[in-house]
Amino acid sequence: MSAESSRMEMRADARHNRERVLEAAGDLVAARGLDVPMAAIARRAGVGVATLYRRFPTREALMTEVFREHLCTCTATIDAALEDPDPWRGFRTFIETVCAMNAVDRGLAAAFLTEFPGAADFGRERERAEQGFAELVRRAKAAGQLRAEFDRSDLSLILMAADGITAASAETAVAAARRLAGLMLRSFHTGPAVPLPPPAPLALYHLRLPD
Repeated sequence: MSAESSRMEMRADARHNRERVLEAAGDLVAARGLDVPMAAIARRAGVGVATLYRRFPTREALMTEVFREHLCTCTATIDAALEDPDPWRGFRTFIETVCAMNAVDRGLAAAFLTEFPGAADFGRERERAEQGFAELVRRAKAAGQLRAEFDRSDLSLILMAADGITAASAETAVAAARRLAGLMLRSFHTGPAVPLPPPAPLALYHLRLPD
């Protein structure tokens, strides 16, 4: 094998390892949240911890890449809501969508609620998402459909609430998220009561207990 072929193979292996680490990190963050250990990510990816740190020298560097996709998904959801000519329906659809998404992937809330001071491009993308949500809020208020006291910072409370949902299955988690979104939207709406999705099959023992 020539030196050039060897370098190309090494670069291909490095790309493959990077992709495996990102996939493993995304899966584990979705299931377990932001505090998943780096060693667990390395095991899931089938690489050594040293290899992981060569690709991503800090947890911040890894999580920034993991959350970038989540943030892009959230921004696309906001963009789609802004295209709806009905301001309240656009706002409502966004809240329902992000709650349901976060019920099965905890990385969505983390993408909004975690600071990454060294990642300027990530910060710009999140700012764009926040500005888009602010526009959804402005339009819904201008249409007289959203309570005046609602603040765009309340999105953080919505995501925190959705992030607390625990259930035995993804289907139950999504049902619970839809119910939660419906209850919140009822409190936000100035018009007739928003129809509620059916209750989710949850009991008090589904509450998340401290580790």
